[in-house]
Amino acid sequence: MSDATTSQPASQPAPLTPEQARATIRSRAFLVLLGFTAVIGVIVSVASWCFLELVHQIQQEVFTHLPHALGYPHGPPTWWPLPVLAIAGAIVAVAIARLPGGGGHIPARGLAAGAPPSLADLPGVLLAGMATIGLGLVLGPEAPLLALGSGLAAAAIRMARRDAPNQLVTVVAAAGSFAAISFVFSSPLIAAVIIIEVAGIGGPRLPILMLPGLLAAGIGSLVSLGIGAFTGLSSSAYALQVLEMPSFDHLRFGNFAWTIALSLAIAVVTFAIMRGGAITLRLVAPRPFVWLPLVGLVIAGLAIAFSQIAGKTVDDVLFSGQDQLPSLVSHAGAYSLGALALLLVCKGAAYSLSLGSFRGGPTFPAIFLGAAGGIMASRLPGFPMTAAVAVGIAASVVAVLKLPLTAVVTATVLTAKSGVATEPLIIVAAVVALVATEVIAARVDGAPASPAPAPQVTVAGP
Repeated sequence: MSDATTSQPASQPAPLTPEQARATIRSRAFLVLLGFTAVIGVIVSVASWCFLELVHQIQQEVFTHLPHALGYPHGPPTWWPLPVLAIAGAIVAVAIARLPGGGGHIPARGLAAGAPPSLADLPGVLLAGMATIGLGLVLGPEAPLLALGSGLAAAAIRMARRDAPNQLVTVVAAAGSFAAISFVFSSPLIAAVIIIEVAGIGGPRLPILMLPGLLAAGIGSLVSLGIGAFTGLSSSAYALQVLEMPSFDHLRFGNFAWTIALSLAIAVVTFAIMRGGAITLRLVAPRPFVWLPLVGLVIAGLAIAFSQIAGKTVDDVLFSGQDQLPSLVSHAGAYSLGALALLLVCKGAAYSLSLGSFRGGPTFPAIFLGAAGGIMASRLPGFPMTAAVAVGIAASVVAVLKLPLTAVVTATVLTAKSGVATEPLIIVAAVVALVATEVIAARVDGAPASPAPAPQVTVAGP
């Protein structure tokens, strides 16, 4: 057999042994790297705060202050989302078709790591993200933040050391991703788990990536507290918060039976949503200037229809959901079964359309829809709301992202104030929903359920 068929490609680094990993961590160069990533954590956290605060201010100006200035003191009129979301479609179309970077990651393909964007790509990515999230489309900020964190970090290391090897650039870029994601999830732990699973890393290389990343994320969390104290602006307006729900301390057999049933139902619905996003992507990609404003109008129509029929606000259907989630859970009794079912239909359809058209992250709407599905399921006998919401969040996140540990940690952290009895149900929900999603995809497509081919990961692992 020739050398061409037996040797490794030159671009692949040799496997790292545990001894080499420990020696790397003890080295002076690694300590310098930790110091550099701490600085990166500060830079990326400030940039992430600016992005999130700007998005929040856009939402406030467009949906609160501008209607008031135009003579609507009691809030925007019923038709207000129609022009706003059409304008959002036009802006995102410009970012996709006219600016470098194509507007960033396509959310219909899940949440994937890739090469960090260049500085030239970031304006288009951030413009698409701000227009999508700030003007009310049903996507979250985590994908633009990943791009912002990794892009700034990679640019910083290249400026500091022009001959920086690719392995060093990827480690520093991953640290930037950690810092950015931890800002919006309010948790370095969730950020760490997401990066580990998105990148598929492990083995001896894991601590070499994790230590700089956790340091950057921890520094980023500290910076977020400092910025809030200095400016008087709180990240609670856009960051996930632990949910206030009744205590759940006693497991029963019926809880597991309902958990399996709800997880299967969520897997089916989520598969339909993601498939709808893929179909939308194929439709709108060739002509974004035509289709994106039209899709925006359809999403606005769904929000208006829900508001008029259910007697609720359009905000329940619009936006990514993290702002509305605490209110939905705390006022769950104010939603009838019909209103919850209509919310799932309208927001699910709006989410599916947004996945294939606009730019943002797929995680937060999945959390909101999972919680809404859990509230609806809690009307069943023997399925308390706390357990049902925890199960719904875990099942929906894993069905969208295909990241079971991320789903388990996210659901556990969000329901942490309600006791530890939900944890076994969360784990069962994540496993059942992931397996069910893969089985459904195999039967429909004859292939695994991955939303896109496995990415070539360069951000999160040397």
